[in-house]
Amino acid sequence: MTASKQQPRLVTAQQFYTFAEPPDQMLLESGARLGPVTIAYETYGQMSADRDNVILITHAFSGDSHVAGYLADDKEDAKPGWWDSLVGPGKGIDTDSYFVICSNILGSCMGSTGPASINPATDKPYGLDFPMVTIGDMVAAQKALMDHLQINSLLAVIGGSVGGMQVLEWCIRYPDMVRSAVPLATTMRHSALAIAFNEVARQSIMADPNWNKGDYYGKEGPDLGLAIARMIGHVTYLSDEAMRRKFGRRLQDKRDFSFGFDADFQVESYLRYQGSKFVRRFDANALLYITKAADYFDLVDNLTTRESIRDLSGATIKFLVISYTSDWLYPTYQARELVQALKRSSQDVSFCEINADCGHDAFLLPDERLTNLISGFLKGVFNG
Repeated sequence: MTASKQQPRLVTAQQFYTFAEPPDQMLLESGARLGPVTIAYETYGQMSADRDNVILITHAFSGDSHVAGYLADDKEDAKPGWWDSLVGPGKGIDTDSYFVICSNILGSCMGSTGPASINPATDKPYGLDFPMVTIGDMVAAQKALMDHLQINSLLAVIGGSVGGMQVLEWCIRYPDMVRSAVPLATTMRHSALAIAFNEVARQSIMADPNWNKGDYYGKEGPDLGLAIARMIGHVTYLSDEAMRRKFGRRLQDKRDFSFGFDADFQVESYLRYQGSKFVRRFDANALLYITKAADYFDLVDNLTTRESIRDLSGATIKFLVISYTSDWLYPTYQARELVQALKRSSQDVSFCEINADCGHDAFLLPDERLTNLISGFLKGVFNG
């Protein structure tokens, strides 16, 4: 038996685009102005001569621009991008055919301007002087990047969770620019339950004495509060079945209870590990801002711009809406509400609910069904 041919290592590099230099600062939905603004991004594949093969991938709240492959300066044992199972040569989003862009969202801490960035007015990190941003502001910053790259049309915008919110916002704001859209595991607006979990996460950070009203840069940060916030969030990303299968009530390296507050159970140890790992890579203030932006997002009754899904009437965007059976953060009924709203706006909509017991995070896991769905959909749009 001959060994299968191994795909070459996909290598990329993070790039940066800075715009909105004072006095031409970016006007945010809140009415505040921000500038300069830097957006970190990565690209994969080659843009066609007609610039008709561009796909924008939008990431979830704690994600980044590194969606696939390896950064040029990565070590051999480095982990690939967060959606490497789906994006790359010969994969569902085939970089041999499409030019893929993924940018880090405004307000984050992975290369784009956010609360940890330096405020030019003070030469210190913004902290809570950073203005509140919305999903709409994030998309407006991505549009500025597209203008910089001289991209006038997007074959598809694809993203899950908070990334799915960005997909929908792109369709509302720039419908003439988007040929197709794939929102996965997302919603038109947060439920009270989702807002409640985000608020508990925010309060865990703000209750940490080291948070110091957002002014902790250069000092000991609110690591405990941020770790707890991540633990809370991580529970919402899983499902009861996934946690039962992965952990059950198994003890962690013990045969009996400690009769104290050690991590007796494997699930306790796992959550503590996830919290401590998150602290090493993410900024606490960024979590506050991004979760608030997600809570403000509303395409049913937007209180800021008055934009809604109804504004898509007259647009010609092909949609593929995907949900997961075990996603209790953004349940399938919310995806069905989105599908119904899109159909009322006379959109071309396909819908698939994938049977998976992994919870909300299922869209990030390798899945041949998802690969085939997206691959077939994109081929139909590109060749249609």
